[in-house]
Amino acid sequence: MHAWTYLWIAIALEVAGTTCMKFSEGFTRLLPSVLIFVFYAGAFTALTLALKRLDVGLVYAIWAGVGTVLIAIIGVLFFREPVTLLRVSCIGLIVLGVVGLSLAGEHS
Repeated sequence: MHAWTYLWIAIALEVAGTTCMKFSEGFTRLLPSVLIFVFYAGAFTALTLALKRLDVGLVYAIWAGVGTVLIAIIGVLFFREPVTLLRVSCIGLIVLGVVGLSLAGEHS
């Protein structure tokens, strides 16, 4: 499988694991609590496979940045977290940072 595919799988699994953290209600609900570990094990496995062919700085920046943006969106859509100008601006800065690092990685 292509390294970039592993990276996108890692991001999806990390986001699923983080979402399960919220649903676990502090490890008081069994299924979401177990799924946290399942999803994170899969995320780290896929991330490790992506790192076989891609630079660690680029991979980690994309993994963390995209994951953060997706979790922020999930927080707003599913957990009714507030949308403020400051939050949207900060998410925009994360996106700019990930794009910048991706472009820098292509030119090195």
